This record gives sequence, C-alpha cells and structure tokens, in this order.
Amino acid sequence: MSVDAVWQPLLDELDRWRAAGRQATFWLRDDDAVEPTAALDRLLDLTARHAVPTALAVIPAFTGEALADRLAEAPHAEVMVHGWSHENFAAEGEKKQELGDHRPADVVLASLEKGLVRLRQLHGSRLSPVLVPPWNRIAPALVPRLGGIGFRALSVYGPERNAGLRAINTHVDVMDWRGTRGGRETAVLVGGMVARLRAIEAGHGTLGLLTHHLVHDAAVWTFLEGLFERTAHHPACRWAPISAILGD
Repeated sequence: MSVDAVWQPLLDELDRWRAAGRQATFWLRDDDAVEPTAALDRLLDLTARHAVPTALAVIPAFTGEALADRLAEAPHAEVMVHGWSHENFAAEGEKKQELGDHRPADVVLASLEKGLVRLRQLHGSRLSPVLVPPWNRIAPALVPRLGGIGFRALSVYGPERNAGLRAINTHVDVMDWRGTRGGRETAVLVGGMVARLRAIEAGHGTLGLLTHHLVHDAAVWTFLEGLFERTAHHPACRWAPISAILGD
C-alpha cells in the first residue's frame, strides 16, 4: 500500500466533515516533559512549523526554570500538570498509579495542589489548570475534589466519562506500549482517528492525540510529519490549544 493510500481514510473522513459544513477539533498532548532535551526541541520545532498547538504534561517535582526558559521561545506550547512526581505507589502486581487510593486522599490532593502552584509560578499564563494523571489513572473519589484545589479539567486516555470534573481526554496514542514499545503503524493510527471522528460526528468532543517525545522512534516522527502536513490546513480540521478547548 502506498503512503498516500494509508492516509486516504482520514482524508476521506475529513472531506465528509467539510461537505457537511463541520470542523473537527484536534489537540496534541505530550507527556512527561521535565527539562529541555533534543527530543523536546524536535517536537516543538515540528509543531511550530505546522502551527500545531502543543500541550505539554509537565512533572512538577523535577522541572524548573530551564524548561520555562525554553518554552518562552515556543509561544504555541502550553503546560498542564502531570501529577507531582510520577511516582508509583501501587503494590507489586497492580497497575502503576501515583494518584490511586494507596495514600490518604488529602495527601494526594495536597501534592497536586503543590504541583499546580509550582507550574503556575514557573509558567504563568502558559499553564492551563488541567490535571494529567501519570499512567492515565486516578482514584475516582479524588476527581470531584480536584475543582476545589484549582483544577478545571482532567485529561486521561479513552472516551470521556462524567466523573465529577470536565474531561478533555486523549483518544489515539502513537506508542505501541504492549507490543514493540515503538510507534504504532500509520494504518492503525489512521483507523483510530477515523473511529474517533465518527464517534463524535453526531455530537461534541475532540480528537486528542497522545505523544511521548522522550521515547519516539523514527516511525513516530514520520507519522507526525505526515499527519500535520495533511491536516494542519484542511478546512475540516482545527488544531486547537488546550486553553481554547478549556474555554469552549
């Protein structure tokens, strides 16, 4: 199958949206930012070249002025709160969680509030008060209490659910975590995007793309270049900053 043929299902779907006079909102969430790296530079340069807003989920405990200084040169990048330390508190054999019920809720919430304050001090208006739980997992009982410490939305992976706070999720992950631990095949990713577009066609919602700049292989970078080339200027696609989605 040719490269163009692999992308055709997505282009056909966007053309259907255009014919219906509709525009789909795409957004990019990239996890685990801490400091400037060559991989982060590559992501920021690529997204800037295509005018694709980028929402970085930053780990508060380990970040500092160096990242803030780098992002000052990237006006298209915004920041969200990625837990506090991305530390696993689950027992051996359980799925990894920092924000589970393994510690008292008040302790967990205090760490998240500290992270929100720290990132606001470092990044100012670049910060969007959105919580991105490490490993996309959080104890359900914590979610209704997040608004009380300053968060306006929660972002995990998968279809949005009413859990007590607005959800702005990601739906397509570029990484094959359970297989090669490299980039997924383009055809698989295209299929996931088409499925998401069809799921939101009759109502509201976004298509959230999840990336992890620190572990991208050549396949991921090639996919992202191809995706942005084909969608950034398509009239049925709007790549939106997280702050705009939060304000919608």
